[in-house]
Amino acid sequence: MTAQPEQLLENNLISQLVGLGYERIILREEKDVITNFKQQLEKHNQVSLSDAELNQILIYLNKGNTFERAKTLRSRIPYVNALGENKTIQLIDQKKWCKNEFQVANQISMKGNYDNRYDVTILINGLPLVQIELKRRGLELKEAFNQINRYQKHSYGTGFGLFQFIQLFVISNGVNTKYYCNGRVKDRSFKQTFFWTDITNELITNLADFADDFMNPCHLSKMITQYIVLNDTQKALMVLRPYQYYAVEAIINQVKTTHEYGYIWHTTGSGKTLTSFKAAQILTDIPEVHKVVFVVDRKDLDTQTAKEFNSFSKGSIDSTSDTKTLVKQLAGDRKLIVTTIQKLNNTISKSYYLKDMAGLTNQRIVFIFDECHRSQFGETHENIKNFFKGCQMFGFTGTPIFAENAGTNEYGKRTTQMLFGKPLHKYVITDAIKDGNVLRFAIEYIRTFKQKDQILDIEIEKIDEPEVMQSPIRQKAIVNHILQNHRLKTHNKEFTAMFCVSNSDAAVAYYKLFKKAKEKGLHDLKIATIFTYAANEEQKKNKDYKLYANDDALGMVAEDAGPYLSKYKREELDDFIDDYNKMFQSNYSTKDSTLFYQYYNDIAEKVKNQQIDILIVVNMFLTGFDSKTLNTLYVDKNLKHHGLIQAYSRTNRILNEVKSHGNIVCYRNLKSATDEAIELFANKDAIGEIIEPPFEALDAKLKEKYDELIAIVPTVDNVNQLQNEEEQAAFVKAFREVMRLINKMKQYGDFDFEYLPITEFDFDGYKSKYLDLYEANKGLTSGATPAHSILDDLDFELELIHRDEINVTYIMNLLIRLQSAPVDEKASQEKIIQDLLNSDIQLRSKKELIDKFMQKNLPFITNADDVMEVFDDFIQTERKSAMATMSAEEQLDSDKLEHIIGEYLFTNRQPLRDDIVGTMLVKPKLAERSNKIERITYKIYDFVNTFVSGFAGRA
Repeated sequence: MTAQPEQLLENNLISQLVGLGYERIILREEKDVITNFKQQLEKHNQVSLSDAELNQILIYLNKGNTFERAKTLRSRIPYVNALGENKTIQLIDQKKWCKNEFQVANQISMKGNYDNRYDVTILINGLPLVQIELKRRGLELKEAFNQINRYQKHSYGTGFGLFQFIQLFVISNGVNTKYYCNGRVKDRSFKQTFFWTDITNELITNLADFADDFMNPCHLSKMITQYIVLNDTQKALMVLRPYQYYAVEAIINQVKTTHEYGYIWHTTGSGKTLTSFKAAQILTDIPEVHKVVFVVDRKDLDTQTAKEFNSFSKGSIDSTSDTKTLVKQLAGDRKLIVTTIQKLNNTISKSYYLKDMAGLTNQRIVFIFDECHRSQFGETHENIKNFFKGCQMFGFTGTPIFAENAGTNEYGKRTTQMLFGKPLHKYVITDAIKDGNVLRFAIEYIRTFKQKDQILDIEIEKIDEPEVMQSPIRQKAIVNHILQNHRLKTHNKEFTAMFCVSNSDAAVAYYKLFKKAKEKGLHDLKIATIFTYAANEEQKKNKDYKLYANDDALGMVAEDAGPYLSKYKREELDDFIDDYNKMFQSNYSTKDSTLFYQYYNDIAEKVKNQQIDILIVVNMFLTGFDSKTLNTLYVDKNLKHHGLIQAYSRTNRILNEVKSHGNIVCYRNLKSATDEAIELFANKDAIGEIIEPPFEALDAKLKEKYDELIAIVPTVDNVNQLQNEEEQAAFVKAFREVMRLINKMKQYGDFDFEYLPITEFDFDGYKSKYLDLYEANKGLTSGATPAHSILDDLDFELELIHRDEINVTYIMNLLIRLQSAPVDEKASQEKIIQDLLNSDIQLRSKKELIDKFMQKNLPFITNADDVMEVFDDFIQTERKSAMATMSAEEQLDSDKLEHIIGEYLFTNRQPLRDDIVGTMLVKPKLAERSNKIERITYKIYDFVNTFVSGFAGRA
């Protein structure tokens, strides 16, 4: 059989689950689910519940969102029995996770806004906790993902809302299977769905194999009770990925069975903080473990990690503000502590703390060291090991120290394995790229200087004499190159960039060049810089920071260790911070370490929030800093080994479809160093897996995908002749592949439509037809029940459509030209405007508006200089009219509606349901409320897209 029907897939899965120990049960509708829930609850708790007692429990359970219900699931549920006694019951056993009742049902029907029938449901103690959605082979997995979103939207809240207790979803088409956490639909992304693997990171994609491993009752219950984190800050559930699970299990097993050390090698960007938190959290529950101490090597990471840990579990830890506080915490009752290695070293090396610390010498303390490739190779490590004789040490690193990249100090060459023992689990960069957890790198090597009028080839070695590399002429050429290419690299500043340079002299020089160019009006970029102006007291006394005795000249990436800068450099830095203060109305300086530390933190936040376009750094931010919005690293610094991988990895965090890779622009010869680093931390054959192919290879791939497109629709007009949804879906998939490739290619300096197999004219034409299909199949504002279309489940990836260089102002300039154009050119210029309106996703929402202006207003404007002013008045009038129409059609309080729209624009958060209900002059019946809220929400979005987005600073 070439295509496995969904029913056969479902039947086979259920048979397999029964074989694994699930009880097969027939549940047709909610009343059956409730009856079964009562029976299973009684069985699990060994009690008998009356109908009145059950009703109390159901009412108690039916409140809160998915996050709050996840907390309820993990707590005991109160009720009052017939004798008036206060009792509680347990919904799931979290400590003995195998001691729960496991059932499987299929085709449960729930009626909410629409009738929905769910494929396969896993019930634990009668509660539906796992939903499995199946599609036949050959269909995109995202179709199952989108269908679950519809279920949640339309029927999960029905009745007593028991389906809102679902913790995990599983989606499969038989050959590909993924899992993910429940949560708010609007926050859910297909990028947060995960494949399961074995312990060696080999994918388990086949449904039958996945069921055997992941759906085993004990394992599934363990994942739900032990490996889902309730993030208090985001109010979201987070499930661990397989490599995180295996790492935690390995550490737990090591602690329970031996006193040996170990380390986890998980590549940068793979979520080591979540992994280490979960390991620490579980370790604190082991009675033999006295304390768990999570150790970082920088003050900023101390605060940052404490913040992240507390987001995973509110109030789980306090960060240690000073050594005295740390001593109190170590001597106190708190089992989980986060601190810096410097403060930890102080507690055992300062004589006045030793009395308080003496009782800990032989205690079973587990130390978890973050980024253990740094600061672990000298005196401090020995001090900790010698003082805490009963301790057990574990390290986390994305780039271990091997013999090949080890520095030399008074203890000789020391590797990560020499200090921590064997790796307990590995997940290297090639694994992460294969799984889609981090992006690949697109690396360009730029020639930057001439000799006797001949450009020297970047591949020539040993051209790094300071007089050449720090030449003002060369530095100016680099700044010019960055300014010419920055918008291209960052998708018109949708993303941000870092520029790492060799030393503070270079940072000063480059900052001044960018500032001078800005004063000349050559750019409008927000540039900031930060570098160490003095080593702090702890670092000066910590010998571990001098890892690379002979590598300072190479600009190795290690956190700043000094030496002190001259007074001149500090004054320069203060001048730059003054510029920053003026730009952001702040008050930072280098006058004391607190203000400088606050400056550091503020820069970190502003880079993450895209408020800084380019951050110039020497060593800071090149390790341990995560920003999904950063996609480009400019490099004028010699890097190698773990320093190179760490620096490059600032750019490769997953964000959206537009961010297809991390851009690395090298102004130095790092080709050999890059290949060597990849070979060291992956393998010698991994270069092609980690680095994006050259432009020529993408061009060849585009030719292949374009041929597939024109085989379906030879011309743009042929899209109109597609006979059915299957043909339309084939076009959508084919053109989507073309868009993805062009999105990547646009970030290369060689990009030019003139040399591509598809012309820009045809690309825009296909894009218009693509958008027509998208809009025809959405019907977002319709209150009627839509017929299901196979196009509904396709991901159109509209992020790839927007043309950053075209906006309302650009269209207005075309309208001005149209107004003053000769009569014989008006038709052609009007067509240009219409084509642009049709081909851009943001401008299409304004098409009707601009068309109306062109027909009703433009012909009567006699002076081209008046076009902007007349258009502004026109927009204001139309905006007020549209607001009044929406208020009248939906019977809404116009002032409250305007307030909601203002809040949405300010916070960029979806309007709350209660706020929308608050605008209604006539409250609808309960059964009609959800439909009306949904309709009004989409009308608000449509209003903003039409009358606000793109008009900032105009009307």
